Amino acid sequence: MDPICEACLETADPADRKDIDAFIASSEEWMLVVENNTPKLTKVYKFANFEEAQDYTNKVSRLAEDVGHHPVIVLQWGSVRVTWWSHKIKNIHPLDLILAERCDVAYNKVKQINV
Repeated sequence: MDPICEACLETADPADRKDIDAFIASSEEWMLVVENNTPKLTKVYKFANFEEAQDYTNKVSRLAEDVGHHPVIVLQWGSVRVTWWSHKIKNIHPLDLILAERCDVAYNKVKQINV
C-alpha cells in the first residue's frame, strides 16, 4: 500500500513563509521560483557525468516513493534539476522543505562515493 501524503491533500496547509525564507537562506543553491502563480523550490545538482547524475536521480526517486510525494526531476548529462511543491495546494508544504533537505543529503552521499 502506498503511503498517504499529507502534502498531497487539498486540505493541507502550506509552509509558513518564514520557514521557506529560512530554508532558502540556510540551504546552498535552493531557489524559490514562481510558475503559474505557484511557488516552488528548485535546485540544480552538478555531476561529472551522466552515470553519476542517473545514480542521484534514482536516489531521489526512492526518497519520493518512500513518502508518496514526488518532485519534478530533470536528468541531463552532468546535472539534475529537482523541483518540489505540492500540486493540490499549489504551494510549498513543510514536507517539500524536508524532502529538499534530504535531496542535499543524498547528493552529498553520491559525491562521497564518486570522489
